Amino acid sequence: MPTYRRSVVPARAGAEALPLVAIVGRPNVGKSTLFNRLTGSRRSIVGDEPGITRDRIYGEYEWAGRHFRLVDTGGIVPDDPELIPTEIYNQAKVALADADALVLVVDARTELASPDYDLVKLLIRGGKPVFLAVNKVEGEAMALAAENFRRLGIRSVFPISAEHALGIGDLLDAISDAIPAPAETEAQAAAEAPAESESEDQAPGLHRTHGEFEQHETSIAIIGRPNVGKSTLLNALTGTSRAIVSPIAGTTRDAVDEVVEFEGSQLRFVDTAGIRRKGKTHLMAEKLSVVMARRHLEAADVALLVIDATEGVTASDATIGGYAHESGRSVIIIVNKWDAVTTGRTDGKPPADREIFEKQLRSALKYLSYAPVIFLSALEGTGLGRVLNEVKAVAAERRKRVTTGQMNRFLDKIDFQRAPVPMAKRVRIFYMTQAAVAPPTFVLFTDRDVKLHFAFERFLENQIREAFGFKGTPIWFKVKPRNEKKDE
Repeated sequence: MPTYRRSVVPARAGAEALPLVAIVGRPNVGKSTLFNRLTGSRRSIVGDEPGITRDRIYGEYEWAGRHFRLVDTGGIVPDDPELIPTEIYNQAKVALADADALVLVVDARTELASPDYDLVKLLIRGGKPVFLAVNKVEGEAMALAAENFRRLGIRSVFPISAEHALGIGDLLDAISDAIPAPAETEAQAAAEAPAESESEDQAPGLHRTHGEFEQHETSIAIIGRPNVGKSTLLNALTGTSRAIVSPIAGTTRDAVDEVVEFEGSQLRFVDTAGIRRKGKTHLMAEKLSVVMARRHLEAADVALLVIDATEGVTASDATIGGYAHESGRSVIIIVNKWDAVTTGRTDGKPPADREIFEKQLRSALKYLSYAPVIFLSALEGTGLGRVLNEVKAVAAERRKRVTTGQMNRFLDKIDFQRAPVPMAKRVRIFYMTQAAVAPPTFVLFTDRDVKLHFAFERFLENQIREAFGFKGTPIWFKVKPRNEKKDE
């Protein structure tokens, strides 16, 4: 059975035991800018539009030799009747309950309003240390304006500028003083100090595409069009309400991640924003979320391509699948909402046939012929066990290595005359070796320097899969001509 734990980014052993500091506040006051400043990342999307951050975004920062977890929350508007603000509020309440200290961020350039007082009452009621960060304070005049916010009744007031890194040190000193350092935490931090001084390439948990070292975690990006059920799938796989789910397309903007421990493996599932065509994205937050989704895809080991069974395979699905294929990610195709076209069908039509649907899917996504297909209902929670098993299997196949001896014995058995390639496009392969894993990359030493004909490449790939597997992962080829005269 899988077990679950809340994610920390970046992941490292013992991070979940660190004190948690929650950043809260109304929309568009600079919470995500402060989060990115402290974590040294661009993990939270920042923009001028209010309400960009919706889900909880976790990170980690270090101050005066101590390590803390940090959570960025969506803008809180208490008692807002709209669906998305209500869900943001529910997500923020989880962060408030888990946190050891709270940082309330306000905008020095705006006037105090009743929602600010309501929010302060909510925070103080929890009995945890609360710090008021008056953001966007640049210059003496703004520093004086920051004093007006003492009317909120919070003693610890800190004028800061998250964008320009002004006044943040005093805020962090106060947070450190308010959260006692357990002896175990200090000992653990000291023990981990040498590991943290290592180069980024050697940090545990990271994955170098063409390198080989022990991998402690597999990253799985959940990708697809808007409103196909990606967030519902994340919540179902992790047994949480980690991501906001709504019928409104484009609800997810920041990438939301959660770790599942399954049969001795750590699987980090990352829910990304729905990817749509450039012409269909209008708000800056939407454009940035698509860019971030592509980045998280390229940083993942495995991509779960989610397709809506009620709509079938669309041109956008094919485009998104192409992104995963071209970037060398392993791919598993998830046909979600299968219950809506079978057992739960209400339109009077006969239930969909799985074999026919898969045949149509394979026809539309020919380049993903290596990807396994799973039919499920994330909402009903059916078919989830197979997802975890397939992810683990595909991740192992992705890092499989075939020895040069095995590969050359394999070459001797292939009848290349059967390859459907024009004679003028044929090449002679002297020998072949696997140069890299993740994805498996093979170097072909040939009699001439030509690009492999697509039919020859497909034939060779099929032969390799038949002999060695490599389920769920693309296979790359590189050609190196052998200059016989030079060798002599």
